[in-house]
Amino acid sequence: MSVKIKKGDTVKVIAGKDKDKEGKVLSVDAKNNRVVVEGINMITKHEKPSMSNQQGGIVNKEAPIDISNVMYLHKGKATRIGYKMDGDKKVRVAKSTGEVID
Repeated sequence: MSVKIKKGDTVKVIAGKDKDKEGKVLSVDAKNNRVVVEGINMITKHEKPSMSNQQGGIVNKEAPIDISNVMYLHKGKATRIGYKMDGDKKVRVAKSTGEVID
């Protein structure tokens, strides 16, 4: 199954502890069907001091969530995504409106 959500898309969480929250996709792991969304599924992580983090300590960061728990936001509404051929180019299409996304 192809991953229809890309990095930079705005998505809405439809299941889990952060249900109904919205955010931008920071990264997509297509192999494991996971996405990291800005401000969603925050965890606290204990980090050792390193060159990038001199102090170390407790850090809040986003954890990946399953791609099935997020939906693409098109004009403020959650929608499914399909594909359509636009000439010789394959483009993503919002199922609710039929408009080309990118």
